[in-house]
Amino acid sequence: MPNEQETVFFMSSTFKGSTMLRAVKEMGCYVLLLTEESLRDEPWPMDVIDEIFYTPDLARYRDVIHTVAYLNRGRQIDCIIPLDEFEVEIAAMLREHLLLPGTGVTQTRRFRDKLMMRHAAHKADIPVPKFVGVKNYDDLRDFMDDVELPWVLKPRSEASAMGIRKITEPEQLWRALDDLGDNQSYYLLEDFLPGSVYHVDSIVVDGEVVFVTPQIYGAPPMQVYQGGGVFTSRVLPPASDDATSLRAMNERVIHTLGMQNGVAHTEFIKANADGEFYFLESAARVGGAHLSDLIAQATGIDLWREWGRLEVAVMRGETYRLPMVKQQAGGLLMTLAKQQHPDLSGYDDPEVVWRADKAYHAGLIVVSDKFNRVDALLDAYSQRFAQEFMTSADPWGPQRTGAN
Repeated sequence: MPNEQETVFFMSSTFKGSTMLRAVKEMGCYVLLLTEESLRDEPWPMDVIDEIFYTPDLARYRDVIHTVAYLNRGRQIDCIIPLDEFEVEIAAMLREHLLLPGTGVTQTRRFRDKLMMRHAAHKADIPVPKFVGVKNYDDLRDFMDDVELPWVLKPRSEASAMGIRKITEPEQLWRALDDLGDNQSYYLLEDFLPGSVYHVDSIVVDGEVVFVTPQIYGAPPMQVYQGGGVFTSRVLPPASDDATSLRAMNERVIHTLGMQNGVAHTEFIKANADGEFYFLESAARVGGAHLSDLIAQATGIDLWREWGRLEVAVMRGETYRLPMVKQQAGGLLMTLAKQQHPDLSGYDDPEVVWRADKAYHAGLIVVSDKFNRVDALLDAYSQRFAQEFMTSADPWGPQRTGAN
């Protein structure tokens, strides 16, 4: 390996991020990837990966630290990047263990621990749903007395809607905590606010948001994840009141949580009861469910690619420059499909710019200069997807905790 090449070490327990790997390689870096044995046969972009390593389980933190420390003996690792939510914390631990630059453990947890980020937001006067950590039963009983049912029991460090339970009666909560046993302190209890869920995706450079795009989901992600359905997201008109409010609130969240350089996927809910926005959570990663593909099609900004370019620029002490941004209306539809290879040829409107290529999934992205045209297509296509493709699967499989 040439000494003048910086070495960037990626890690992921999910197949994703190929565009980022390519971007980093194009910038002249030596690319390493650590992934899990179960992903050995995935189509990783081997033409840009200089070395790839496999481990049984990236959630076994001590084993991962030993593995990376061993690899570092013969390779000077300069930068560590997690491609998936589950590796954000171990990547921070490795940076501190190897004395590498980048976000450390405490800072990372503010984008990983839902209880910690709620405390920080509440302290900064950013509206959040009423909440309490499952730490002290007297505090828990006070919350139960003060906040009307239903409530939401959430894991503090899981991704997206994994592990969330809706609580409709007090006894249901106590039984759920009995089931969790010693793991219950890894949860929080929150007021259930009916409303519309939005997400804001950002690129942050030197603590400032340099790119932002607000979108609104169709059905809330928790509802789709747990009950099935057609997942949709659409770009908000940039001059709309909602988009303006979300951009401002997103900046406050980013500054409060202290991100310096990276990408963020932040979710908010607009409560039906008062029409106000409340902060839900933020993650230091690219949004999943093909949201990055929608953003790339509608704005011309590939978040995976730009994240890679930003990380290399920071590593080299160079100035990162955002490419030209376009602003079009765009929408995404995704659903689990009963067919192994759904036939999407009947969706042939000129606004269709992307089709999913994954077994047992149906998905489309539409882009237009007119926001009402995208709305009309998503509404019509959602009904057709439900009739032609939609199926469901049990969401409660084995879950990652990130524990040692």
